[in-house]
Amino acid sequence: MMRLLIAALLVALVGGPAPATAQEITLKLSHFVPPVAPPHATFLAPWAAKVEKESGGRLKIQIYPSMQLGGTPPQLIDQIKDGVVDIGWTLPGYTAGRFPKTEVMELPFLHTNALGTTLALQDYYEKHLRDEYKDYHVLLLHVHGGTLVHAGRPILKLEDYKGMKIRTPNRGGSVFLRAVGANPVGAPVPEVPQMLSKGVVDGALLPYEIANPLKVHELVKYHSEFAGPQPRIGTTVFIFAMNKKRYESLPADLKKVIDANSRRNIAEMAGQNWDTIEKPGKEAAQKAGNNFPVMPVAEVERVRAAVKPEIDKFLKDLAGAGFDANALYAEAQALIKKYTK
Repeated sequence: MMRLLIAALLVALVGGPAPATAQEITLKLSHFVPPVAPPHATFLAPWAAKVEKESGGRLKIQIYPSMQLGGTPPQLIDQIKDGVVDIGWTLPGYTAGRFPKTEVMELPFLHTNALGTTLALQDYYEKHLRDEYKDYHVLLLHVHGGTLVHAGRPILKLEDYKGMKIRTPNRGGSVFLRAVGANPVGAPVPEVPQMLSKGVVDGALLPYEIANPLKVHELVKYHSEFAGPQPRIGTTVFIFAMNKKRYESLPADLKKVIDANSRRNIAEMAGQNWDTIEKPGKEAAQKAGNNFPVMPVAEVERVRAAVKPEIDKFLKDLAGAGFDANALYAEAQALIKKYTK
């Protein structure tokens, strides 16, 4: 008996097998851009490393870029919900109509910059979007720096859009393009280079940050923006989310690590990041000798006037989903104004 007591004491002093709660847990994180793309290099990979460090190595985040676990970018939202992946980063807008309250935030001329709109989105989520994402454990909703038209010709007046086939990531982009006489072509971002090179589209709605790794600046020569306080057409909402059951299965202390790296705790960092990573993308286009036409203020006002009826129509259509879309649109405007510096 004494020997057993001594043995137990030695194990306690020098350390023995770790309890079950201290075992390493590996989480699979899937997304659709290549590892050289800024979202992977400046946000997803650093986030994973931070979580691993703060968990004392008990949480391991294994990242699978470029849909390496299979499926397509529009399917990723269901892969998260169904537990095919533990964590995913994707666009709700790739499944048009499924997250209608979220789509309000993607309408033209709401967005200012990634920081302001992302901070506004945190309030908007807490008040209006929890029901839309009840099947997920949301880590963050955020936006990028904003879309502009990357194309083979400049756009300096309303009529320049007429007849152009332009790729859009979401229905907000389609609202804009229809209003100005262009033809929207919905497609996930990995398809853009081939679509441009084969002439399937004449241009694409993209921010600069993702245009760079896709080599869009080698396929087009013009990057058209607006004069005034809102140089971009709009933006895209991204969801960074975890399978709900997987999150709930974690020990309490590891949940705290995830929570410390979620939503409001990382929103400012994410917004600043997406504003910052626009710069090298634009610089790549400048080094390629490309052109950056800016539509004059008077023409921008003509465009705004042309787009407003389409925005109104879209909001009316959204009302069929059972909520006051006009009220949400007005609130989104107020929130973005509040957080824009």
